Amino acid sequence: MDSDTDLAPVFKALAEPQRRVLLDSLAEDDGQTLIRLEARLPHLSRFGVMRHLRVLEAAGLVVTQRVGREKHHYLNPVPIRLIHDRWISRYADRTVGTMAALKRHLEEVPMTAPKHVYAIVIQTTPEALWQAITDGDQTVRYYYRTRVRSDWTPGAPLAYLYEDGSVAADGSVVAVDPPRRLQMTFHARWDDAIAAEPPVTMTWDIEPMGTACRLTVTTEGYAAGSAIEREFSGGIVFIVSGLKTLLETGQALPVG
Repeated sequence: MDSDTDLAPVFKALAEPQRRVLLDSLAEDDGQTLIRLEARLPHLSRFGVMRHLRVLEAAGLVVTQRVGREKHHYLNPVPIRLIHDRWISRYADRTVGTMAALKRHLEEVPMTAPKHVYAIVIQTTPEALWQAITDGDQTVRYYYRTRVRSDWTPGAPLAYLYEDGSVAADGSVVAVDPPRRLQMTFHARWDDAIAAEPPVTMTWDIEPMGTACRLTVTTEGYAAGSAIEREFSGGIVFIVSGLKTLLETGQALPVG
């Protein structure tokens, strides 16, 4: 989504009230199956609900994962964040804040979600995207100004460091398959309350799509309603949208 034309499917998807009902339902309880989502629109047939879900998937607002025979649907707020970056942040007064209602919609956490699954399409190559994820000289430009360090071998330690050398987060490499998949443990250290919680597992999946790549970031292993869940709901959205902006324009999004 690197132009207003690319954002058109998002606006179209959001314009339909019944699709907004489905998104609201996932915001309240992420990872629902089709059967559960049907209950939110009882006046529609199963095929009617499926059609709406297909539109939301095509717009990138919903991401699906199969668990056995069931398909689970996850809210993906990244396209809405791109609308925020393209339109709202350009015209809003930063001292007042950037459209508080939309910000709350992006950053509020679905309290019962077992995991976050966020996806975005970036006009780049798998190799360039992999380097941006694993190269500290690049993470410092979109990852809350932190520089990642690791040798990226299975079992190796990793750390995200602030400019003064203090540790924002650390963990270890679980699995690595460049430039397709990276899985790591991630232990937040930037706040004492969050540091007291156990580490989570993050998986970065890169899927080539012609001249672009689809990046899916999955975070799991946290307790529903935990401090780390609240932090990650908005944080990962900011990170992946900043990563897209950096790779497609060479510019970094402002932080804070």
